[in-house]
This record gives sequence, structure tokens and C-alpha cells, in this order.
Amino acid sequence: MKVSVIGAGYVGLVTATCLSELGHEVVCVENDKSRLDMLLAGGVPIYEPGLDALILRNTQGKRLSFTGDMPAAVTHAEIMFIAVGTPPQEDGSADLAHVIAAAQQVARAMTGPIVIVNKSTVPVGTAERVTQAVAAELKACGKADLPFVVVSNPEFLKEGAAIDDFMHPDRIVVGIPRTPMGEHAKEAMGRLYASLNRHHERMVWMDVPSAELTKYAANAMLATRISFMNEIANLADLVGADVDAVRRGIGSDSRIGPSFLYAGTGYGGSCFPKDTRALVQTATKNGSHMEVVEATERVNLAQRNVLLRRITQRLGNDLTGRTFAIWGLAFKPQTDDMREASSRYMIRELISRGARIQAHDPVAMPAAQQALREDLADIAGGIDRVHMADTPNAALTGADALVVLTEWKQFHNPDFALIKQQLRQAVIFDGRNLYDPEQLQDLGIAYQGIGRGNVLARQTATAPSAT
Repeated sequence: MKVSVIGAGYVGLVTATCLSELGHEVVCVENDKSRLDMLLAGGVPIYEPGLDALILRNTQGKRLSFTGDMPAAVTHAEIMFIAVGTPPQEDGSADLAHVIAAAQQVARAMTGPIVIVNKSTVPVGTAERVTQAVAAELKACGKADLPFVVVSNPEFLKEGAAIDDFMHPDRIVVGIPRTPMGEHAKEAMGRLYASLNRHHERMVWMDVPSAELTKYAANAMLATRISFMNEIANLADLVGADVDAVRRGIGSDSRIGPSFLYAGTGYGGSCFPKDTRALVQTATKNGSHMEVVEATERVNLAQRNVLLRRITQRLGNDLTGRTFAIWGLAFKPQTDDMREASSRYMIRELISRGARIQAHDPVAMPAAQQALREDLADIAGGIDRVHMADTPNAALTGADALVVLTEWKQFHNPDFALIKQQLRQAVIFDGRNLYDPEQLQDLGIAYQGIGRGNVLARQTATAPSAT
């Protein structure tokens, strides 16, 4: 099939590339010249494992191409995906300006029937707004008789595993209107995804508002699980329990399952924070309150302070002259995404207290430098106290403590003897619970995880001279 995708951001680029891998002829249109130039030159503007090889294979196979020519992309397409950004507004609601603008551009370029697919994460009612925008633009252009339909096909891609998620989906949610063009869209979307349904039917057909709400409901549910486990972890610290044991105990219950039960420094990234806030705003605009989701957001914001409190509890609130090694900057492994990463909050708080930072991340250091430059702009000399280390071990040299903020596999089995040797104090603050507290205690390394019984507080109480 002939498909066009508007937007070469994370969702758009993965969608366009994977559809071309399925054998469709895909044109990806991008209006950011620097991003487009990079793609045309064979570069990839985002980090996603395996994406660069997939793009190369399909561009060489003439199934995938990139352009800034919107009319040409619209003329090419039977199905037109809108995969542009929906950044949060000040009140947390999704900004649909880019979505509506893209829809209007499609209408101006239309010469025949087309299926328009909202792939961007958008609140309930967006398909109706897009339909109205397209209809108004067609009327203004004297093309009111051209048939079209707007459907919802939300994405469920995990950063770091997006290609596998697309090519082996749990489900493919598609919302279609109950109209003759809706039936045409159902047939077209069925053909588009046919190869993914060859051995197991994954299509979940529903009405458009239900499809739009499904995306937000899924992310809010997963975010709630994370915040719930973080609350359990904080209680575990108070009662001397180990949240990792609790996680294994409840995760083995088939009604609960093990996914998204890991305690840590809170969720971040481009989806959970933005989507939970947008869902709350949708409810508010419709005269309701999402009390569980609102609590999830409050818990997540508070969770960012937990590890910081452990640090200041041991080393004091004034960290002038202290140096911290930080392992992990991206909000999660297998990505360079710094949006709402816990490292940004932690580094700003440490810098504001006078500390220096020596950080390492396998892929996110360039993105982190840009993000931190913005975050620390109001702190005189703040960015000058952040050093990006070429290796994890280089970040340790002369540091007062190690802070682990992203669970990259490279950090799972370090040389603890070397860590103890290179740190001024043998202290690890583990924001992702990667290490065994008893093992580190035997090695003479002070340890604090999340929900592991507040080991440092007990050590400090029994051995004040250790600080």
C-alpha cells in the first residue's frame, strides 16, 4: 500500500520505517530542515536500537523515502498518518496545534479520497476536531466533495524496544466512525496490518473516542503501578522490609504480574508524565476528577526527592566541595531521551547545593549536555561543574559517592573493588535497586537503594563516625 507519515519524530520515524519493512511504500514528510537533511544524508536523529539499520535497508530498497514536500506526500498516499508532537500546555492539557495544522495541510493538498490516521497521542475528541478542520479547509479550497475519514490508531511503543513492539504487537487498536467511509477505513487498515495478523489476530476495533481514551488509560494504569510500588518502597524503608522481595512476592500473583513493579526515583520520559496530566485535564474539562491519576502524579513528583534526602542525610545539605559520580542520565535504558529524566532533577539539586558532577551514560551524554545547559542556566557557573566522563570508571575518580539513576546493563555487574578504591568514601546511592545490599555490606561499601530498609540511616545511627 502507499502510505505517508507526517512527522519524523520518535513515533513517526518508527512507524514509517516499520511499515516500509512490512513491504509498504512509505513517504515520511518532515518540515524541520535540519532533521530532514540528516535523514536524507543517511543519519538518524533519534537513538533507538536497530532503527538505523532498518532505515538503511528500506531506503536502499526504495520502500522508504523522506521529503519536505507535503503535497507530494499527500498525493502519494492512500493512508496518511499524522504523527506530530502534542506537547503539554501550562495546564497539562495536550497542545493540538501541530495536529490541526498538519490536517489542514493534508486537506489543501488532497486530490482524491484518503484515510487520515491520528497516530499522535491525543485526547478524546481530537478526531472530531481534525474532521472539522479538514472539512472546513476542503470547503475553503472548493473541494468539499472529496471523501475522507479520520481514524484513531494510537501507538504503544516502548522506547528502547519500539521496533519489536511495532513488529510483534500485543494489540493494534483502531477506532473508526460508523460511516461508509469508516467501513472503507476498516478495510484499508486491515490490509495495512495484515502481515502482523497472519498467525494471531491482534486487531482491536472500536469507536474513535474509545480508541483515543485507550492510549491514555493504558499509560495512566502503568504509571499508577510505578507510583504504587514507590509508595510501598517508602513504607519498606520505614519498617525495615525489602521492596525487591515484596515485588517478587506480589508479582508472582497471576492477577498482578511482574511488569512495572520496580521501585525507583519516579517515572519520566515523553509519555507517562505528559499523558497522566492530559488525562486529568480531559476529566476536568468534562466535569470529573481522576483522583487515582492525580495521586499517581503527586507520588511521582515526591519520589524524586527520596534519594536526594538519603544523600543529604549522610553528607549534609551543604555539598560544597563534594563530587558525585552519576551513572545513567537518560530516563530509561536503550534511549537518549532526557525528557523528565530523574537525572535532571537530581543534578540540579546537587549543583544548587554546591556539588560537582562526574556523569556517564552510554548514549545520552550529548542530549544531557543540552538539557542540563537549560536546566542550570540560572545557577552561576552551574554547567561548568558538570563533567561528562568517557567511561563509568572515569566518573568515579575522586568522587565522594556513586549515584545510579538509569539501569543500563553496563552498570549491573561493576567491579566493586575498583569502585571502593576510586571513591573518596565507599558509598553507593542506588536509585534503581541494581545491587545486593548484603553483598555490598560484606565488601565494606555503604549502600542505599529505594525501599531496601534505609540501610544508611541505620548505619549512620549505629556508627556516626562513618560520616
